[in-house]
Amino acid sequence: SLRREVRGMAKHIGMIAVTAEGAALCYRTLCLEGAELFGHHAHPEITIHNFPLADYMRHVEAGQWEEVGAMLLASAAKLKAAGAELLICPVNTVHQAVDLVRDRLPLPCLHIAEEVARVAALRQFGRVLVLGTRYLMESPVYPSKLAPRNIAHEIPDPETCKQINALIFDELVYGRFRKPARAYFRR
Repeated sequence: SLRREVRGMAKHIGMIAVTAEGAALCYRTLCLEGAELFGHHAHPEITIHNFPLADYMRHVEAGQWEEVGAMLLASAAKLKAAGAELLICPVNTVHQAVDLVRDRLPLPCLHIAEEVARVAALRQFGRVLVLGTRYLMESPVYPSKLAPRNIAHEIPDPETCKQINALIFDELVYGRFRKPARAYFRR
């Protein structure tokens, strides 16, 4: 059957986790969507590795993207040793470092902005709003992937970017998203 053939193509996914919330959401999505593709209770094998977010943030805040890249490479090596065949990293912010080290990764790696750009192009979007940490919104991560597909991007004004960044680091990374934060994003 087709499901059996698809199941045979399932990869052992290595997840480079940076935040608990991002990793948890990604893990859950892989499992739930995997069952839809591969059958009842089935999904790809998944191995997760992470360093503490504080270790990443020390380098992110200092603009030391090569150091962030070194951490990604270290996680990737551990995931390859665990048998992973494909890498994913469910955190937008560190993809600035993914771009720096991608050719040194020991395994193929899905790039979050490339996937967004691919879907945006398929859906014929002409412009995309980029929301995330200030490090992401001010970075070339999305513009560099959207522009080749003639898709424009926008980010909010500086004050809104500052507030979004604060909500991400004060609430979202801790699994909290209070009513005032929800209302802020709706506005």
